[in-house]
Amino acid sequence: LPNLLVDPGFAKELNEGQLAWRRVVGLGVASGIATPAMSAGLGYFDQYRRASLPANLIQAQRDFFGGHTYMRTDQEGTFHTLWDDTHKDIGDLKGRTAGEI
Repeated sequence: LPNLLVDPGFAKELNEGQLAWRRVVGLGVASGIATPAMSAGLGYFDQYRRASLPANLIQAQRDFFGGHTYMRTDQEGTFHTLWDDTHKDIGDLKGRTAGEI
């Protein structure tokens, strides 16, 4: 079993109780009561059920600060953006060596 969330019985319990779980976390936030374990657990539950996660912001930040490039879901290939005039073109990505910017 790779993860308890894929156990049929456990998954059934979580799915049946998720609305109450969300309500408790929401009430905690609205009341100013910290529920770090419950809210983090709910976030993990939501992320685990997704086929694709929105990592585009993280990829954009990495590309902006270090020219790391990024991949897109709507086009094949690797991309780099010249975000402003202070960023230089990193050239042909296939010809880059480690440490080159």
